[in-house]
Amino acid sequence: MTLQVMVKPNARKEELTQVDKDYYQIKVNVPPEGGQANKRVIELLAKHLGLAKSKLEIIRGHKSRQKVIRVNE
Repeated sequence: MTLQVMVKPNARKEELTQVDKDYYQIKVNVPPEGGQANKRVIELLAKHLGLAKSKLEIIRGHKSRQKVIRVNE
């Protein structure tokens, strides 16, 4: 299964909003430098879905705000 994610780095507060069945908007309070925002997105999404972080993988959009994340169940 894949998820579409729109990320907003450097937000004042962290927030995860499920817009559609497989589309999320995630605000993280870390900068997009050195993969920090990507790491935090995986952490928040894993917690929301009740999965281990190792089950989620960014397959497209490593340097973009629009990401595609694969869920390996």
